Amino acid sequence: MTKLYGSLEAGGTKFVCAVGDENNNVIEKTQFPTTTPIETLDKCIEFFSKFETLAGLAIGSFGPIDIDKNSKTYGFITTTPKPHWANIDVVGAFRRALNVPIYFTTDVNSSAYGEVVARNNAGARIENLVYYTIGTGIGAGVIQRGEFIGGVGHPEMGHYYVAKHPMDVEKEFNGVCPFHRGCLEGLAAGPSLEARTGIRGENIELNSSVWDIQAYYIAQAAVNATVTFRPDVIVFGGGVMAQQHMLDRVREKFTVLLNGYLPVPDVRDYIVTPAVAGNGSATLGNFVLAKQVSKKD
Repeated sequence: MTKLYGSLEAGGTKFVCAVGDENNNVIEKTQFPTTTPIETLDKCIEFFSKFETLAGLAIGSFGPIDIDKNSKTYGFITTTPKPHWANIDVVGAFRRALNVPIYFTTDVNSSAYGEVVARNNAGARIENLVYYTIGTGIGAGVIQRGEFIGGVGHPEMGHYYVAKHPMDVEKEFNGVCPFHRGCLEGLAAGPSLEARTGIRGENIELNSSVWDIQAYYIAQAAVNATVTFRPDVIVFGGGVMAQQHMLDRVREKFTVLLNGYLPVPDVRDYIVTPAVAGNGSATLGNFVLAKQVSKKD
């Protein structure tokens, strides 16, 4: 019988479940709103339980999460501010129900891995990639020489402190992060737009100065990634960066901020949006990770 592999993209708004074959083709895909842990995880377990030949599952989750296999809380979502989801044993729930090998990482790591796979399948030679998602929050995944980075835990690059835009200094705007005053997520994630203007991001006119403020911070994220990791490419996913005008603004401000300090590819090839359509980077990455973990266990 054909082996199948599962992908779970566990997000703060929705959980996306998919099952694919050996060639990473999607066999079936569904999604559920992120409600309570019991309700949401039970629906996902019910979905995956239908597939008798499921050989492995990869979970890319919102965080922070515990990825230290020697930790008592390995597989948990830990100190998230999302109501009801702190200290939830995600991996344990699926292990008990499915009895298949499980790979556990962050949602942005899954997306970063999928982007590497997609680009290399298209003929590129990518070993070093940084993936940022700019949405309700900001997270980043980093691939170095084909492997994830991280020590006792995964990177939290959304919480870098950044230089404040002069308009934010003038108005004493310190961001919306509940933990930090002046971090990237607090100043540039989607909710910061409404906090500054009183208008939801999708309803803000393109000529508003707030877009340049946001691009200023996102460009700083690209500079930080460049000087820290020296990647082949930086990918920006998430709803905010799906707008071409934002991509153009970030590229322009990145070029000014880096100021020729390091050699980088043409900015149009270096700072890009996802190669996988339909927000499918994490699903592709998870299929490959599930296949890998199934062969190890």
